[in-house]
Amino acid sequence: MTKASEQPEAHEVQDLVAEVDTGGRKPKGAISRNVLFFVPLAWTLFQLWYASPLPFMVNFLVLNDTEARAIHLAFAIFLSYTAFPTFKSSPKRYIPIQDWLVAFVAAFCAAYIYIMYSELSARPGKPEPVDLWVAVTGLVLLLEATRRALGPPLMVVASVFLLYTFAGPFMPDVIAHRGASLTKGMSHFWLSTEGVFGVALGVSTGMVFMFVLFGSLLEAAGAGNYFIRTAFAGLGHMRGGPAKAAVLSSAMTGLVSGSSIANVVTTGTFTIPLMKKVGFSAEKAGAVEVASSTNGQLTPPVMGAAAFLMVEYVGISYIEVIKHAFLPAVISYIALIYIVHLEACKMGLEGLPRLKKSSFGRSLLTFLLVALGLVIIGGCTYYGLGWIKTVAGEGAIWIICVLIVVAYLLLIMFACRVPDLEVSTEMLELPPLAATAQAGYYYLLPIVVLMWCLVVERFSPSLSAFYATVLLILIVLSQHPLKSFFRRLQGAQDGFGRSFSRGFTEMVSGMVAGGRNMIGIGVATAAAGIVVGTVTLTGIGLVMTEFVEFISGGSLPLILLFTAVISLLLGMGLPTTANYIVVSTLMAPVIVSLGAQNGLIVPLIAVHLFVFYFGILADDTPPVGLAAFAAAGISGGDPIRTGIQGFAYDIRTAILPFIFIYNTELLMIGIGSWVHLVVVVFGAVVAMLVFAAATQGWFLVKNRWWETLALLLIAFTLFRPGFYWDELYPPLDDRPAGELVQILDRISPGEQLRLTLAGERMNGTPFEMAIMLTVGNEEGGEEKLRGLGIETREEEGRVYVDMVGFGSPAEKAKIDFDQEIVTIHLPTERPVKEWMFLPALALLALLIFLQRQRAGRQVSLAGASHG
Repeated sequence: MTKASEQPEAHEVQDLVAEVDTGGRKPKGAISRNVLFFVPLAWTLFQLWYASPLPFMVNFLVLNDTEARAIHLAFAIFLSYTAFPTFKSSPKRYIPIQDWLVAFVAAFCAAYIYIMYSELSARPGKPEPVDLWVAVTGLVLLLEATRRALGPPLMVVASVFLLYTFAGPFMPDVIAHRGASLTKGMSHFWLSTEGVFGVALGVSTGMVFMFVLFGSLLEAAGAGNYFIRTAFAGLGHMRGGPAKAAVLSSAMTGLVSGSSIANVVTTGTFTIPLMKKVGFSAEKAGAVEVASSTNGQLTPPVMGAAAFLMVEYVGISYIEVIKHAFLPAVISYIALIYIVHLEACKMGLEGLPRLKKSSFGRSLLTFLLVALGLVIIGGCTYYGLGWIKTVAGEGAIWIICVLIVVAYLLLIMFACRVPDLEVSTEMLELPPLAATAQAGYYYLLPIVVLMWCLVVERFSPSLSAFYATVLLILIVLSQHPLKSFFRRLQGAQDGFGRSFSRGFTEMVSGMVAGGRNMIGIGVATAAAGIVVGTVTLTGIGLVMTEFVEFISGGSLPLILLFTAVISLLLGMGLPTTANYIVVSTLMAPVIVSLGAQNGLIVPLIAVHLFVFYFGILADDTPPVGLAAFAAAGISGGDPIRTGIQGFAYDIRTAILPFIFIYNTELLMIGIGSWVHLVVVVFGAVVAMLVFAAATQGWFLVKNRWWETLALLLIAFTLFRPGFYWDELYPPLDDRPAGELVQILDRISPGEQLRLTLAGERMNGTPFEMAIMLTVGNEEGGEEKLRGLGIETREEEGRVYVDMVGFGSPAEKAKIDFDQEIVTIHLPTERPVKEWMFLPALALLALLIFLQRQRAGRQVSLAGASHG
């Protein structure tokens, strides 16, 4: 394919990203162009101000959460009408007058809570006619803004839930409810924080914007190009190397972009032509990029926008979300690299030639030295900064800032010893790894600061991202002037003034890009708030529990499959964030409840990650998957076949959520020691690699049918060793409820108390559920029971819950008055379930032996025929 023929395709792909992420309008008029430049910039500056500690330091423009959400939505909805045309046929070179008018009206309605905050606070639940008019207008215009920015699906879903709210009495008996008046509905959806201005929009305002801005500034600084080229320099020489580099670069680009489609275009422009160059078909090259890019949202520490919603919905810190998501994301990417390797083995492909040959021993020594250096640097940083904080106290922050500046200057000097990285999208040969990595080590500093603030200082995600963004802004502004200064003796072409101007331009463009990238997320979280508001107003959550339990017969595997299908279907039209909000709001309580009724205690974070994973997978699910269309636009392949092949590669990701529901150790829950962690990680990695070999039909050579079945059995055993162990050794010893106090007296603080309770639902149907409570530090069984928030009574030899403490662990576990404590479950003394790894690994060794023999025979036959 010639360059001339490639240009229109690349242009079409960029237009697709603009239509989906930043708005399809490219106005030529000065006023319209300036509005789409300065409004996103103003939005970014407002968010920086809101995230910073400055408002409290100077006591100016201090906003509460509700006021900030209103301003946030006003910016998002205004830009939805100005950046996105009404229809595909609508003008894109200018903003029509009607769009100007509607944009201002919509922004006013969104900002109404901020403008009239004092008056609305004085009359809660008693809106005046003007309040209702604003609320109705705002809801209608929000739905239209959602349609423009995200397409019809989310608008239709939100409209259906709105209709259900007001037409409750006319619904079928199964889902009927009393309905809501216009006053009650508008107060709930628009004039309070229960609907549009609820938790989802709050997360978008308080956390998501800062991380999206952080990614946009990283991209503007050149970090995206650096990550891609470093990945190619490190992996491009291997068998199928460009495809492996695509996987790694997409994982690294996940730090920069939370959008699957933008990730495809950013990395795919480099990776897809090179994959085709070494022998991948157009569809397979696009599919590798799609599978890599959709998984980019799983990559900690930034992840997709939905990960920040888990903080609020699950009630855990962002560090906990990262911890739970880390291992599944890592093994998913390792498996994808292995799948690419298997594809290259099938086709007999090689990598790109290196400029300099290197022996295996030398490469291994270099890797070990780099790893050892990173460990030493990490240890010195952690303990050194800890020592500074101990010695300097409150003055430590200034010393640490000076050290960061010194480290930045030294890394810039180090980078100046090698040429700047190329920015073209065409790679004719592999760049040298050492020089490529050296050119951008300083890009890692903001990421280190982000992780330090999150993990060590335990700052909020928003404040952590703010400090990392401030450092990133300084890097964007200063990197070119500093490089010019350090290279002056080398005859640098750029003067200091031009370099500073270039840095300022990149900073501003990164800020504008950050604002425009947030348009879709802003309106999506607001529109999804309608769904959440409907659930809280109508009680449909309880109806959903009964309905899903009925159609599944109470089977947890069927519930999980049902939830996965819903996520995939909704995700075909909804962005990941909105999909996550809708499905988790409706289905997460159902899964937890039915798991408890099946005697399985499913952590809430496991359910939310389950929904999150399948929402992401929808980006490459035919026939809609936009990421597949973007990849096909670059590769020249068929988008449907690209999507199908991409989903085939993503089967490994699709099984993970089912596995970690039953084996929560994959989410690092219940890990007792470092040895236990190493065993879990080893088992998970080997299991995922074996599963990949089974699904690809190739291990060392092409699998026979029974070898594929054996590989699947090995993978299942390594993923879920407890499945067999529970049959051999009962995991729990059931004790009567009358022994509760005595058992608590023997349980150590921090251990888990597992109970089965029975009761009745509101409609009178009986149920049983299993719950698990963490025992506190109180002395004695009675005190520990009170610490859990439970008071009991005995009637006719049965133990009932008499009182539940407000805000206690018991209340959070959904324990209620008059529920009967049926059974206490104590863990039994038994060998660790990981002994099941031994027969699984023995079977794997046998398969390796058999396939190596077959591979040797094939080589001998090929040599004989050649001779």
